[in-house]
Amino acid sequence: MAVNVETLEKLERKMTLTLPVNVIQSEVDARLKKLARTVKMDGFRPGKVPMNVVAQRYGYSVHYEVMNDKVGEAFASAANEAKLRVAGQPRITEKEGSPEGELSFDAIFEVYPEVKIGDLASAEVEKVSAEVTDSAIDKTLEILRKQRRTFAQRAHDAAAQDGDRVTVDFEGKIDGEPFSGGKAEDFQFLVGEGQMLKEFEDAVRGMKSGESKTFPLAFPADYHGKDVAGKQADFLVTVKKVEAAHLPEVNEALAKSLGIADATVEGLRADIKKNLEREVKFRLLARNKNAVMDALVAKAELDLPKSSVQAEVDRMIEGARADLKQRGIKDADKAPIPDDVFRPQAERRVRLGLVVAELVRANELHAKPEQLKAHIEELAASYEKPADVVRWYYGDNRRLAEVEAIVIENNVTDFVLAKAKINDKAVSFDELMGQN
Repeated sequence: MAVNVETLEKLERKMTLTLPVNVIQSEVDARLKKLARTVKMDGFRPGKVPMNVVAQRYGYSVHYEVMNDKVGEAFASAANEAKLRVAGQPRITEKEGSPEGELSFDAIFEVYPEVKIGDLASAEVEKVSAEVTDSAIDKTLEILRKQRRTFAQRAHDAAAQDGDRVTVDFEGKIDGEPFSGGKAEDFQFLVGEGQMLKEFEDAVRGMKSGESKTFPLAFPADYHGKDVAGKQADFLVTVKKVEAAHLPEVNEALAKSLGIADATVEGLRADIKKNLEREVKFRLLARNKNAVMDALVAKAELDLPKSSVQAEVDRMIEGARADLKQRGIKDADKAPIPDDVFRPQAERRVRLGLVVAELVRANELHAKPEQLKAHIEELAASYEKPADVVRWYYGDNRRLAEVEAIVIENNVTDFVLAKAKINDKAVSFDELMGQN
């Protein structure tokens, strides 16, 4: 087999492959003979179909398979011999005018780029830090109390206030006509917690059991119900019941109900702090990792393989369609999604993947078994039965590969942070957690 590699543009290469016709024919004959031993045809006993009949029926498809296999093998062998790192699948076409007894093919493909990473010592990275304060523990305690609150009916003449649970009947009309979803009976919601539109909550706040009220309500333009979005409605609401919330005391009984081993208030606060610190650690790691990756991409020079970017775009489009399907969108698998929607993100992913891979290769930042074990145990620590979670991870190679990818990213993050110029920034617990 003669091989000739030509550079077309940046990462694009062209390779000419030449195969002897007799090699192709020999493999076709061998496969047809093997097929003849098992093929079934009307009028013949199994294994007794004449070769010329088998060749007539299956010759074209077998020849096509052999051509694909042999050309694929020839391409892989030639690429390996030339030490080419092929990106994506080659486009192979048969050439005309080949010498007698030979078949020639042109293979056009891309190779992975050379990745040049600049001096990381000159890179600047903002590294954030945060602490779990008593205020954060208090807020979490308050959430836990609300999750376990009970309700007791208020006096008949008591007005509904924030935190109360109200039971109402309501009916809305637009231009005097009822609309879908605008009517309900014995509907419950908590006043002041954003479960209803503000105008609805404002109207019910201060009402008493047995009272009725008509009030206007303007649906926002971006309201999820498209039929009423941006329209004005008139609602008639009747309050049937007002219930006051009762939050459990912060005591040993609450700690015990939450399954805290040390069923004391101190033990409860310590358990909350430990869980919040674990969450803070993971969020800080994610945020600092993103900052490192931004700095790393900025310091790298490389050309992007178009085939890799297109493959990533295709994956993202398929993911978007799967998401639409899960939401119940009709014909989601046929939804027209332009490539341009995802191309910038796909280019960044491919670029980052190549840069990280080069940094890992050059500095031996692969995930070590003990790192995998430590990370899995840390993930499992927040579950009731950590040992079962550890077994769950180790029981599936895909799950293990996902953890390995995270550990490698963590190694890269630590490597870059050790070399770059660090700008330390302390953020509040609420800011880190995305709270107001």
